[in-house]
Amino acid sequence: MSVLVFAETSEGKFKKSAFEVTSYGKKVAEQLGTTIVVLTINSNNPTLLYTYGAEKVLNVSNDALKTFNVNIFANIIKQAAEKEGSQIVILDSTANSLYMGPNVAVNLNAGYATNVVALPSSTSPLTVKRKTFSNKGFNNTVFNTDIKVISLAKNSYGLHENVVSGSIEEFSPSIIESKLSSSAIEQTSGKVTIADADVVVSGGRGLKGPENWGMIEELAEVLGAATACSKPVSDLGWRPHSEHVGQTGKPVASNLYVAIGISGAIQHLAGVNSSKVKVVINTDPEAPFFKAADYGIVGDAFEVVPKLIEKLKEFKANNA
Repeated sequence: MSVLVFAETSEGKFKKSAFEVTSYGKKVAEQLGTTIVVLTINSNNPTLLYTYGAEKVLNVSNDALKTFNVNIFANIIKQAAEKEGSQIVILDSTANSLYMGPNVAVNLNAGYATNVVALPSSTSPLTVKRKTFSNKGFNNTVFNTDIKVISLAKNSYGLHENVVSGSIEEFSPSIIESKLSSSAIEQTSGKVTIADADVVVSGGRGLKGPENWGMIEELAEVLGAATACSKPVSDLGWRPHSEHVGQTGKPVASNLYVAIGISGAIQHLAGVNSSKVKVVINTDPEAPFFKAADYGIVGDAFEVVPKLIEKLKEFKANNA
């Protein structure tokens, strides 16, 4: 028996979440008294996983797998799990992995738990804590299947270095035929992505128009953050839909979420509630977002944000 972790890459580089699920998988393997095996596809440097406890890396190198295909990737994970006799499979919560998780569970006839936020509280039976009700509550899920698939919520466990002398095994799984294909892939370059960002700066209709988005981008640049927006902003065409965050857009679980000119509709709050620290800037003291915020500034964004940028630049210069 072993614990199998899928470490996701993008253009050959590991996503931050790959190191988090490896850290988590290592600890789960220790709880069970077994070993961890990490599966990666087209990684430029699989040895980076050793830092987070990957004792064995199954490395798949195949140009035919450069584009994500949910059926093919789920089947590769199945083959790896069967090869290693893995009874626990751990995925992260990227868009690809959330899409793929149910397929992996069906392929392995496994139980499947999403939004897991902590190490198992019991290993017999395996019991995990999960976020529920749009991140407003928790439940404890008990597996009763032989094989279990766990999807770890972003930033719930963190990165924990546990350096080992690992080994790499080249793995050549069979590639199944799939009726799914990608006709086009649109990717942003040179920017921090929402999925990988520790800090997200988001704007709403309070910015009054796309011509004022420069200060959002400048604040994001100073903070090393990703830029995002509310649903009305993307619906109006001020910003691309790829930046829309919330329950109906991309979920956010950053360490810091800065909302500027966003009132805080229920759907938006549900999608960003997993962020650890939420800062709100709004002229309306009755805006719903203030009830969910850790810090709030009642004020005009066009006055507050430039001053905030100035102070942050001063701080960075003095601490360079």
